Amino acid sequence: MEYKDYYKILGVSKGASEKEIKSAFRKLARKHHPDVNPDDPQAESRFKEVNEAYEVLGDPEKRRKYDQLGADWQRWQQTGGRPGDFDWSQWMGGAGAPGGQRVHVRYGGGAEGFEDLFGGGSFSDFFTSIFGGMGAGGQRGGGFEFDPWSQQTTAGRDIQHEVEISLTEAYRGTTRTVKIGNSQLKAKIPAGAKTGTKVRFKGKGYSSMGRGQPGDLYLRIKVAPDPRFERKNDDLHAAVPVDLYTAILGGQARVPTLSSDVKLKIPAGSQNGQTFRLRGKGMPRLGKSNQYGDLYARLEVKLPEKLTPKQRELFEQLQKLAG
Repeated sequence: MEYKDYYKILGVSKGASEKEIKSAFRKLARKHHPDVNPDDPQAESRFKEVNEAYEVLGDPEKRRKYDQLGADWQRWQQTGGRPGDFDWSQWMGGAGAPGGQRVHVRYGGGAEGFEDLFGGGSFSDFFTSIFGGMGAGGQRGGGFEFDPWSQQTTAGRDIQHEVEISLTEAYRGTTRTVKIGNSQLKAKIPAGAKTGTKVRFKGKGYSSMGRGQPGDLYLRIKVAPDPRFERKNDDLHAAVPVDLYTAILGGQARVPTLSSDVKLKIPAGSQNGQTFRLRGKGMPRLGKSNQYGDLYARLEVKLPEKLTPKQRELFEQLQKLAG
């Protein structure tokens, strides 16, 4: 199995702060997002790699384990050990207690879900082997596990686990298949779900050791960052680049939304940073059918970087006319 250097993938030092790691992830996610690079067949694999690196380094528990593994790996190399002889078994996190009840969450979303966008198993074998038992955010290929026999109580206990979905999935709604032992449950995640939204399976938690009712299984939703939008409750905010001439003379700009792109009329004399409100183009309101938030499009005026001699002459004339 190949060791993955997640710090190198994100381009940060091993002492990087949580803020630096998050900033590097957002920058690289925007750069390699498949929607931004439709003609680059390698963008998808780079985006997966960046996502996996952040899944580890952005989680304190996973990062601690990864740093310990990294130190052990470096000592092995320094002593001349061959990579193929390294003992991975002590670091593998996917084993459950004997006879324990295993609970897995896998992707089973609609046509716009991560499973279809990136294909099955978005995490590498390295990630799945090392962190499979710690609970991957979106559980793409891994699983999270519980041992009900370690719960010394006569009452049933609830199970909670975080499940990551994309912003597109939160917009359209999606599903997850939950495997408990030999049985499977299908969880419907409603449109408009936010980070913190919970999906409940009644009676599917830890069993009671007496005659009490079993606990419940809760899937706690986490909506992943999207490089195109910033979400504030049910509203979305997006940067819309326009050139200098459109801002001065007026024209149109294309604005991405989660349903379809729209054309925004740019009035003559529009200013950099000016915001336009697109009603009903935000996120659906959870539990309220046919109600949506708004999308706020913020203009980013792009100045020309290189001028021809004629263009410079014309700008100088405009400067003189302006006094």
